[in-house]
Amino acid sequence: MKFRSFGLALLLTTASPALIPQIAPQAVAQQKQAITLEDIWSKPTFRARSVPGFNWMRDGRYYSALSEGNLVQSDVTTGKPVSTLVSAQDLRVVGSNEPLAVDGYSFNADEQKILFWTAEEPIYRRSSKANYFVFDRATKKLAPLSAGGKQSYATFSPDGKRVAFARDNNLFVVDLATMQEKAVTTDGVVNKIINGSADWVYEEEFSFAQGFFWSPDSRQVAFYTFDESQVPEYNMQEWGALYPKDYRYKYPKAGEKNSVVSVSVHDVAAGRTTKMDVGPEADQYIPRVLWTKTPNLLSIQRMNRLQNKLELLHADAATGKTQVVLTDTDPAYVDVADDLRYLNDGKQFIFSSEKDGYRHLYLYDMKGKLARQLTKGNWEIGAIEGLDEKNGQVYFTSTEASPLQRHLYRVSLKGKGKSRLGETGAGTDVVNISPDTRYYLNYHSAAGEPTTVSLRNGQDGKLVKVLEDNAALRQTLSQYNMGKVEFFDFKTSEGTTLNGWMIKPANFDPSKKYPVLMHVYGGPGSQTVLDNTGGGVALTNYLWHQMLAQNGYIVVSVDGRGTGARGAKFKKSTYANLGKLETIDQGEGAKYLGTLPYVDKSRIGIWGWSFGGYMTALAMTKEADLFKAGISVAPVTNWRYYDTVYTERFLKTPQENPGGYDDNSPVQFAEQLKGKYLLVHGTGDDNVHFQNSVAWTDALVKANKDYQTLYYPNRNHGISGGNTRLHLYRQMTDFILKNL
Repeated sequence: MKFRSFGLALLLTTASPALIPQIAPQAVAQQKQAITLEDIWSKPTFRARSVPGFNWMRDGRYYSALSEGNLVQSDVTTGKPVSTLVSAQDLRVVGSNEPLAVDGYSFNADEQKILFWTAEEPIYRRSSKANYFVFDRATKKLAPLSAGGKQSYATFSPDGKRVAFARDNNLFVVDLATMQEKAVTTDGVVNKIINGSADWVYEEEFSFAQGFFWSPDSRQVAFYTFDESQVPEYNMQEWGALYPKDYRYKYPKAGEKNSVVSVSVHDVAAGRTTKMDVGPEADQYIPRVLWTKTPNLLSIQRMNRLQNKLELLHADAATGKTQVVLTDTDPAYVDVADDLRYLNDGKQFIFSSEKDGYRHLYLYDMKGKLARQLTKGNWEIGAIEGLDEKNGQVYFTSTEASPLQRHLYRVSLKGKGKSRLGETGAGTDVVNISPDTRYYLNYHSAAGEPTTVSLRNGQDGKLVKVLEDNAALRQTLSQYNMGKVEFFDFKTSEGTTLNGWMIKPANFDPSKKYPVLMHVYGGPGSQTVLDNTGGGVALTNYLWHQMLAQNGYIVVSVDGRGTGARGAKFKKSTYANLGKLETIDQGEGAKYLGTLPYVDKSRIGIWGWSFGGYMTALAMTKEADLFKAGISVAPVTNWRYYDTVYTERFLKTPQENPGGYDDNSPVQFAEQLKGKYLLVHGTGDDNVHFQNSVAWTDALVKANKDYQTLYYPNRNHGISGGNTRLHLYRQMTDFILKNL
C-alpha cells in the first residue's frame, strides 16, 4: 500500500449492481429526494460522465479511442470522429469469426503498428498479464505476439521493429519482421529471480510494475533484475475448495531482507548484456531508471535503505561505468518523484526537490551543476505535466493558490514568466497535455460540483470547447437533498492550524445538537481536505457522506500534521513516530467540534480505511474519551507487519527505532478501548495483511473488550467484487445508525 489520499478514493469504487434495503432518512425537505445506498452502488443515478478512452495522437490535433470494437480517430477541437483507424472486423484471429475483445492498445512511434491486448488478468495493484497481438495498419495483418503464454507490459521499440515483454520472470524481445522471439534472460524463477518486472514492494511503494526500458535509438533494452531469494515469504489461505490453497509470495516486512536489485543493458543486435555499476552496497533501492537523450547514457536513481539520500547516476550503457551527478538529502526522508526530464539538446535536465522546504523545480547541466531554480515560494509543485522545449516552457500543477487546490502553471526554463493557465476558478484541475503542448484537457472539479472536462489552448489556457459538463448529473443532484461542503480551519492547543471540511444536513438547524462522524486517512503526504468532488470514486465517496448527512449526521474530515501540500516541515513532523501527532490532531479536531453549539460532543465517531483504519484504532484507544464509535477498515495495527519501503521511510528500521514501532501500535492500547468499535478486513489482503487484524482482535480479547468484526474471504485490500462493497457499506451504515 502507498498510504496516501489515493488509498481511500480507490476503496470507494462503485460496486457491481445489487439490491439492498433503503435507509430511512430523517425529515428532509419535501421537494427533495433522499439518497439511498441503492442509488450510490446499484443504479446509475449519480453516474458521472467523462471523456472515455482519450489517447493523444502524436500531432496533438487528434486523439484515438475504442468505440464498439473499432479504433477511431477524432478531432480534438470538435470531439467528432474523422476516421476509423482499425475496424473491429480487422481484429479477427485466423480461424475465428469473432473480433478480439480488446482490453487496451498502444501505438508504435509512427502510429503505423498497434499492439492490442485481450484477456487481461490483474496480478497486484499495477501488474497484469494478457494476450498481445500486433496489428500492421498497412497490411491489416493481425498476429499474436507470442505463443508461449500470456505476456506482461509488451512495448514497441521506438523504431517499431521490435517488441519487448516480460513473462514468467524473464525478459523477451520479438523481431516483428520475422516474428522470431528471443529470450534476453533465462534465469527467472518464481519467488527467486525476477527480470523485467518489479517485485511486490517496488510495485506497491515505488509505483511501477514494468521493469524494462527501450533506448531512444531502439538498439538496447535496460532492465531490472530482482534477486528476492533471501526475502521472507508470506502465505495466505485461498478459501473455497475442500482443502484451502496456500498462496505464497515474497513480502519484505520492516527490518527484514529486501531483494538485491541490479540494472543491466542488453544490446539487441550484438546479443550482449552489460551490468551497470550501482555500487557495492546491496542493501539499497533503485527506484527509477530512465534513458537520457544522449546516446548510450542511462539515468539511474539510487537510494540508501533509510531513504534519506537519493543519488542520480549516469551510466555508460556500453561499459556499465557510472558517475554520481546529483545528490539530494534530507534529515528525514527523500520522496521519489517523476519530475526528472532530460532536454533534447542533451545538455540539461530538470529535477524536483524539497531542499528549500517545498517541492520545487531546478535546472541542472549534465554534470549536475545547478543552472537555476525554476520555481520558488511557500507552495509546492504537484507534478510536471508537459515540456515545450521549442519555446522553452515547462508546465506543472501546483498548490500556489491554496493547499486545498491544484491548478496548471507554466514557467520558462529561464525561471521567468510564471503564470497560471486557464480561468477555471477555485477547485482542482487535473490536466492531460498533448505531446506538443498545443492543447490540453482540463478536468475541473470543486467541492460539491461534478467534473467539467474542457479542451484548452496550451499557449494561453483559453477555452476551446467544453467536452463534458455533466449537466445531467448536475440536474440529478439538484433533485436530491444535498448539504453544502464547508471548509474551515482551527488552531490546536499546540498552536498548529489545521484544515478541514464539513457537510451538514441540508435541513440543518443551528439550534439543534448533531452527532458527528469524522473521516480520516492521515498518512504522510496525503490529503482528504481538498476542494474537489470529481467523478467516479471521488463522487461515490462524497455521496455516501451526503447520505449520512441526510440521516442527521454532520460529516467532517480534518488533515492533521504529516499530511501534504503544506511543505516539508509540516509533512515530515511525524517522522520516526508515526501515529503520535496524527492521533493528537484528530483528537484536537474532535475537541474543536465539541465546542460548536450545534455539535453533540458525546456523539462523535470516526472511521477510516488503511492508514485511516490505523488512525481510527488509535483514536478509539488513545483518545477514547472523545469518540463514541469507530470503524477501522483494513488497518495496520503493528508497523512491524508492514513492508520495508513504506514503513522504514517514515520510521527507520525497527532495529534502529523500536519505540517508533511499538509506542503507537493500537495493540499496545487495547485496554483503553471504550466506545463501540467495528473492525473490517479481507482475508486475501496482499498489502495490509489480515495478520494485522488477527493480532488486534487477540489483544482486544485479552483486554476483555467488546467489538464487532467483519471479515471478507479472499478479498484484497479494496474489499470488492460482486456484492461485497454493497454488503460492506450496508453493515457500516447500520453500525453508524445504531451506535452513533
